[in-house]
Amino acid sequence: MPENMLVRILESRVYDVVSETPLDRAAQLSAQLGNDIWLKREDTHPGVFSFKIRGAYNRMARLTAEERAQGVIAASAGNHAQGVALAAERLGVHAVIVMPRTTPEIKIKSVRARGAEVILLGDSYDEAYEEARRIAHERGLVFVHPYNDIDVIAGQGTVGMEILRQHSGRIDAIFVPVGGGGLVAGVAAYVKALRPETRVIGVEPDDAACLHAALRDGARTVLERVGLLADGVAVRQVGELPFELSRRYVDQVVLVSTDEICGAMKDVFEATRSLAEPAGALALAGLKRWVQDQGAPVGLRAGTRLPVRGRDQ
Repeated sequence: MPENMLVRILESRVYDVVSETPLDRAAQLSAQLGNDIWLKREDTHPGVFSFKIRGAYNRMARLTAEERAQGVIAASAGNHAQGVALAAERLGVHAVIVMPRTTPEIKIKSVRARGAEVILLGDSYDEAYEEARRIAHERGLVFVHPYNDIDVIAGQGTVGMEILRQHSGRIDAIFVPVGGGGLVAGVAAYVKALRPETRVIGVEPDDAACLHAALRDGARTVLERVGLLADGVAVRQVGELPFELSRRYVDQVVLVSTDEICGAMKDVFEATRSLAEPAGALALAGLKRWVQDQGAPVGLRAGTRLPVRGRDQ
């Protein structure tokens, strides 16, 4: 496991292409839930509307001249694809994106509009991933992994860096959506280095809980199947690097149901007038589950480290 994550995050190249996103207080939600709640607005990245551009660009900005000439390939259900396509457009690199046939048409059109070559295959990320790996070998393309890459994780970690810079006061907990684990690993590594008393809590759908299973079992468990409502986090196995970082820095994983995700989507709309995709509302669903389970504000005794748990455990 790399020991210089803090330096990697601080030296990330994400600000070549994106600006710092807002951290907005959700006044109505704060009143309803008895906590001071802030929303990190990663949906405000122009043209991509997701944190995925951070990791994709940071990885691709570090390609050698030879690698840029070769071109890149990625597998994605949407947001990573858009990040890679935008990074490729800015860097003048040819990009091939393998996407599941279940990917929303709006994301397919967005990727194609940036000049990337799109290949639709399979009904899940795993099928698209295997095809992308095969094509990478066949055509000599550089594979840009959505989460199991140290530069991708460092790019995602800038989300945590911004949160601490934007909110200088006490932060009891940061709730982070989990798919392959790159975002929660990067955020946790940075936050724990500077504010070890702040808990970092991953949130997963109860039908796609790969990090929860891995931390419970002490190994990267492969799920038999995953639900597809939150397609952006529908991953059967957490990444190797995210797993190593998460079991060192992540305090807890909370699981939420489909109904809870849908309820959080409604809450996000009422708070921001923005329509969040299911994966985008996941962290708020986890915060609401936490408050409901605890029956009290999020804050606990500073330094308390909590066990991995699910909504019914």
